[in-house]
Amino acid sequence: MSIRERLSGNEAVAYAMRQINPDVLGAFPITPSTEIPQIYSRYIANGEVDTEFVAVESEHSALSTCIGAQAAGARAVTATSSAGLAFMWELLHVASSSRLPITLACVCRALTGPININNDHSDAMNARDAGWIQIYAENNQEAYDNYLQAMPIAEHPDVRLPIMVCQDGFITSHSVENIELLEDEAVKPFVGEYTPEHYLLKHENPLAVGPYGVSAYYMEAKMAQAQAMVNAKQVILDVGKRFAALTGRQYGLLERYRMEDAEEAIVLIGSSAGTARVCVDVLRAQGRRVGMIKVRVYRPFPAEELAEALAHVQAVAVMDKCESFSTHGGPLGSELRSALYDAQLHPLLINFVYGLGGRDFAVTDCESVFDALREARKTGSAQPVYRHLGQRGGDLHGV
Repeated sequence: MSIRERLSGNEAVAYAMRQINPDVLGAFPITPSTEIPQIYSRYIANGEVDTEFVAVESEHSALSTCIGAQAAGARAVTATSSAGLAFMWELLHVASSSRLPITLACVCRALTGPININNDHSDAMNARDAGWIQIYAENNQEAYDNYLQAMPIAEHPDVRLPIMVCQDGFITSHSVENIELLEDEAVKPFVGEYTPEHYLLKHENPLAVGPYGVSAYYMEAKMAQAQAMVNAKQVILDVGKRFAALTGRQYGLLERYRMEDAEEAIVLIGSSAGTARVCVDVLRAQGRRVGMIKVRVYRPFPAEELAEALAHVQAVAVMDKCESFSTHGGPLGSELRSALYDAQLHPLLINFVYGLGGRDFAVTDCESVFDALREARKTGSAQPVYRHLGQRGGDLHGV
């Protein structure tokens, strides 16, 4: 039986965390993720959980705390944003290479500089190749649901990788929405206990965590990580089926919206999907065959699934809420191009960089993206394939 409530995205994640009751929380405050450990500390103070909260002096130490705790056999969590995630950079790789399934709530925020506290995906996307599973939420309900599914995914014996549960700073983290929560009694058996086969405090089997990787073994270790990421795709789907059986809410690697006969499609991540849905409905009412794909899981990247979903589409707009400075688009655009190439698909494709530093993405902006796709179909050319959307002043291939 579900509990109906109104919560912000941060409150929803903290509530899910309370229901799981992890062993250790290592955290340092940074906007807009500060509320998660702040709210959770009240649960600790009230005796609702028995988590050990380690209040550290930096985000580097926060993840170091989680690494030590998880290596010792405990279930460890943290939360951060922006420069906080950047400060964890070294430890992100330590956690993943040590195969420690830490759960990190990333409340996505622009990276400095210039200094900005609003949403884009530059923090999480800059960590995309650190060996962490990455799952993105569109709204508060999905932030809660993703967090509950995170540990069964990351801790699976075929995976054993850390996981980032990402949501859009302020847009979801601080906005209050209606939400359905599970009862505590349903959460605990779904998530299960953390039962690692090997850990530092298991005296029967002494081991080292994070030893020096000599040349003869380093590559094999990386290959094992890579295989674990491959394995994660099926585990994510399997956990999603279990979650659907429990809640009726089905999650996969991506979501298709009105894609059955779409000739033009927009592909994006996060809260912008809600705006795009409205836009698709408006244009559909005008007789235009348009659709949307929301990428929920970015790592492992759903290359084959995206190619299959776009196989019949003539023109595609890929939306990146971060700038990679590659001179030909953002990370989602680059990886989608690769996926389509491998599938021998060649739709007209434009990569838009948008929403940087909290810049709004309105329905009219989304309409202009579809107008650009219609124009590309008329002319037979998607040039320029790398554009910025919604900026004022100097135009770098803008719309």
